[in-house]
Amino acid sequence: MSQVNRLSQGGRIDRSQPLTFNFNGQTYQGYAGDTLAAALLANGVDVIGRSFKYSRPRGIIAAGAEEPNAVLQIGSTEAAQIPNVRATQQALYQNLTATSTNGWPSVNTDLMGILGKVGGGMMPPGFYYKTFMYPQNLWLTYEKYIRKAAGLGRSPKENDPDIYDYMNQHCDVLVVGSGPAGLAAALAAGRSGARVILADEQEEFGGSLLSTREMLDDMPAADWAAKAIAELEGMPEVTLLQRATVNGYHDHNFLTIHQRLTDHLGEVAPMGQPRQRLHRVRAGRVVLATGAHERPLVYGNNDVPGNMLADAVSTYVRRYGVAPGQKLVLSTNNDYAYRVVLDWLDAGRQVVAVADARNNPRGSWVEEARRRGVRVLTGSAVVEARGSKRVTGARICAIDAAKHKVTSPGETVDCDLIVSSGGYSPVVHLASHLGGRPVWREDILAFVPGEGFQKRYCAGAVNGVFGMGDSLADGFEAGAKAAADAGFQPVTGTLPKAEKRIEEASVALFQVPHDKGTSRAPKQFVDQQNDVTAAGIELATREGFESVEHVKRYTALGFGTDQGKLGNINGLAIAARSLGISISEMGTTMFRPNYTPVTFGAIAGRHCGELFEPKRYTALQKWHLQQGAEFEDVGQWKRPWYFPKNGEDMHAAVARECKAVRNAVGILDASTLGKIDIQGPDAREFLNRVYTNAWTKLDVGKARYGLMCKEDGMVFDDGVTACLADNHFVMTTTTGGAARVMEWLEIYHQTEWPELKVYFTSVTDHWATLTLSGPNSRKLLAEVTDIDLDKDAFPFMTWKEGKVGGVPARVFRISFTGELSYEVNVQADYALGVLEQIAEAGKKHGLTPYGTETMHVLRAEKGFIIVGQDTDGSVTPDDLGMGWCVGRTKPFSWIGWRGMNREDCLKENRKQLIGLKPVDPNKVLPEGAQLVFDPKQPIPMTMVGHVTSSYMSAAMGHSFAMALVRGGLKRIGERVYAPLVDGSVIEAEIVSPVFYDPKGDRQNV
Repeated sequence: MSQVNRLSQGGRIDRSQPLTFNFNGQTYQGYAGDTLAAALLANGVDVIGRSFKYSRPRGIIAAGAEEPNAVLQIGSTEAAQIPNVRATQQALYQNLTATSTNGWPSVNTDLMGILGKVGGGMMPPGFYYKTFMYPQNLWLTYEKYIRKAAGLGRSPKENDPDIYDYMNQHCDVLVVGSGPAGLAAALAAGRSGARVILADEQEEFGGSLLSTREMLDDMPAADWAAKAIAELEGMPEVTLLQRATVNGYHDHNFLTIHQRLTDHLGEVAPMGQPRQRLHRVRAGRVVLATGAHERPLVYGNNDVPGNMLADAVSTYVRRYGVAPGQKLVLSTNNDYAYRVVLDWLDAGRQVVAVADARNNPRGSWVEEARRRGVRVLTGSAVVEARGSKRVTGARICAIDAAKHKVTSPGETVDCDLIVSSGGYSPVVHLASHLGGRPVWREDILAFVPGEGFQKRYCAGAVNGVFGMGDSLADGFEAGAKAAADAGFQPVTGTLPKAEKRIEEASVALFQVPHDKGTSRAPKQFVDQQNDVTAAGIELATREGFESVEHVKRYTALGFGTDQGKLGNINGLAIAARSLGISISEMGTTMFRPNYTPVTFGAIAGRHCGELFEPKRYTALQKWHLQQGAEFEDVGQWKRPWYFPKNGEDMHAAVARECKAVRNAVGILDASTLGKIDIQGPDAREFLNRVYTNAWTKLDVGKARYGLMCKEDGMVFDDGVTACLADNHFVMTTTTGGAARVMEWLEIYHQTEWPELKVYFTSVTDHWATLTLSGPNSRKLLAEVTDIDLDKDAFPFMTWKEGKVGGVPARVFRISFTGELSYEVNVQADYALGVLEQIAEAGKKHGLTPYGTETMHVLRAEKGFIIVGQDTDGSVTPDDLGMGWCVGRTKPFSWIGWRGMNREDCLKENRKQLIGLKPVDPNKVLPEGAQLVFDPKQPIPMTMVGHVTSSYMSAAMGHSFAMALVRGGLKRIGERVYAPLVDGSVIEAEIVSPVFYDPKGDRQNV
């Protein structure tokens, strides 16, 4: 397990912690702090995979998210498999297992590799479209083998053993990237007192500062970064998210961050810990300090393993202590690339030559390289790499970059590593997610973010500012402005002193010319992940694809997980030259979320954090806690579920509460019901159109139950609406449906009936509702109110105003239990005091608090539905046996009338709501249980319905249920069966869904 390319010293790795790992069946060794890519290079592994289309051997090119080739399958077991993981972003851990995604019988000896030698002519762009069109009936066969040959990762077939979650967060300033500009921006914003989130995709904060040879304040830049990070860690309002990629920038400064929490610890997360988390962040201001990706040069055979980016090699040398070769050749057009030459010399390796496309470079780093004896060939470039599975040499020629031609026969030198640098491409992806088009800057030969549609700033390299000192200043200014815009006092600070250097401009060089011409030269790869060549791009333009988006789709340039990180600018430049237009005129393709792949687990993970979903409490929460309530979540509300006494379980508590309501009086907190205040001269007309029944003649002081349907005629919500005045109503909705009903009303008013003068206001939080139910409710309420409660003066389905407990109140005489009931509505601020008076007076009447579970039992005994439980979006009012609630003669068709009268909705054999009485009165049917008419029918059995609600009734002494059964209303008295998963079968009789007090005598008393 000799690490042939590991340097004896240097790097940020922990050499005291060796780690073994497995790649393609072979065991290797690395160190804690390595990425998988660094460890593979350290062990001299050249071929990482085979290319997408031509099956050419491919090696590692880059060191970060821009890596196109080292996309591997991770995991030793089927359940732990993760496809398409970049080796450059995967931290090494003990016993990590990785495999290439293609190559048969092995990645080193791939029989498909013959295509890499002849495939350029056989499979040009458009080959699949043109070749596999006919015969059409063979497409499924074609597709099978095309996908198999493509070499993409495979999804696991077993359940994922890990857990994932996501949370909502808010901040004043979100800083994306922790390089020099990002750290400076975070410091400026953090020092102002703003809430700051700093997110970076790497294993450590610091970005390029961790691998640069530059000094800050006469200390290594990495040391200054450590000081800055320590300061940020000490700020209470600053949140640091490492291994966290900001993947999407959405409307209203909403960004998504994919954080790999435990991917660096093992293939399965430690017990109880999530593997990954998706942060959903709403930011006041955003600072994009996303940096820049070094651009490779496009030359012949530039995909042979051993062709790498200059910055990447510096990163491996300085950060990981890995020198991926012995003899280096550099091909470049800029000063920054010379850093790799100096780093390579410091590592004790040989620099064979530098081919600089500029005619007379004299920058500080260039001169330092010359002083150290490096041979610099000016006006030159590497035009072709030699070798098949590893670089063995480089052909260097003099070139005329402006005329795109080779001007000398050149020479071939021996080397095992060719590094190239064609300049830097700012990472404009996030800045472009909302449609902002990048702007071409000729002075830096790159696109920078265009006009921002959001409240954001760009700083550092993404802004076209590349010098260390300038980048720090740009970042600090952006952070200070962002904090000031968010309402905080801007701060001033002293920036670290950066080295001053002489820098010379780059020369435009994207595709290196070859003496054979593009189509006949060795393949010059632009997008290595998708096997897009310069010849392919030129062919696309010759075939008439002139739009940048069309060129992209025809050639696949920038597709896949790469999203154009390395190849886009070179591809655009080649297309522009082929079309005879400028790069600015060619423009860029659109960048869309996600910046890098996000696992489905993180997207669909569990909710966590206080901000994911608000917890809503009624004004009576304190009293509920004093009574020992257990709570359940209902539409964000914490509602009392039941009130256990003396160690009761839920069943015992519910039975006691049910008996109290049926025999004495119970009190329920119904404050969570949706309440919508509806006013305007056309309020009645509007209600007529949204409810199934008529509202024109509802008198002031009366209330009416109504059903609401969607356009398809299916029940959507229900509730009681009271008439407060001729043009004033209060609508109640289900707790969970309040928001969607409010939205529904607004949609129809604004888009369908804008001529109606009607206005809606949600008043759910304004009013608290105390429901008194039971034979003693009138006696109890009479002791605390001045309202005349006589049954003739205050009949069922009416309301009155008065005082309850000395507080102005609206009292509704309606019932969801089938008992004599009153709903007392008071302003929420006074509710607790009113409740305490009612509770004190209720002691002699047997007042018992009850929760939602008891409410469900009581309403089901009466056959009252709960929308969303006894309905599922596929039942009409007639299916529920509620045709009495349909105004069939209303002059204006209500929403859902036409849908309800479709042929399918009028069939007799539709599922209909019925009651079920188990033959064994002690057996409770499971809710959701499927029902059959013939329990002996072989599997698959014909399912005829399902149980919607099922309980044990304390009042009736037996179990009962409600269900939706095909043709159920005509099957009263017949038997139905529920086969259960344990093999048992529960037999039940189909009965009326109204089990208790069918005539309603108790509620009308």
